[in-house]
Amino acid sequence: MNRAHTTHFSMFPDPAIKRILRGWNPEGGAAKHDVTLGDVRVRNVATNIRDWSGGFIPNGNSVFIFELAGMCIGHLGHLHHTLSGEQIAHIGQLDIVMVAVDGAYTMDVAGVVETLKTLRARLVLPMHYFETYTLNRFLDRIRGDFAVEMSRESSIVVSQASLPAEPKVLVLPGR
Repeated sequence: MNRAHTTHFSMFPDPAIKRILRGWNPEGGAAKHDVTLGDVRVRNVATNIRDWSGGFIPNGNSVFIFELAGMCIGHLGHLHHTLSGEQIAHIGQLDIVMVAVDGAYTMDVAGVVETLKTLRARLVLPMHYFETYTLNRFLDRIRGDFAVEMSRESSIVVSQASLPAEPKVLVLPGR
């Protein structure tokens, strides 16, 4: 969970949920998660988020990294800034990255593209774009650096062997 908006977290999650990984530390400082559940390892790298007055809340977001089936998958959460060298080093090499591309509630499009070029994940899944205009603005900007594919299917099955050789943006139906 990330605390950027109330639609992204709950202070009162369903009690049936056995493990909650908050992307922020309610007591302050950075959230720190490194949990292995079965054959899945989940860890995080804390980042800042903007507050409603234009400032930043240190460590208010987390990039969550999922390691499973020989792959490393990153969910950048509600990222509001490009990543530092230290954050990139802690994230490591991602095979797949999910990234918000709305360009307003999160990081601007130029920052998103810069971040994706730095991470060099083989598969990029854009999300959090709300309308086709916003998605197309991102796609128009990234096409010079990454191949873009539009999928008719709303889900995919991925393995290390099926990942593209060069970085590619895959747009799944939905937002």
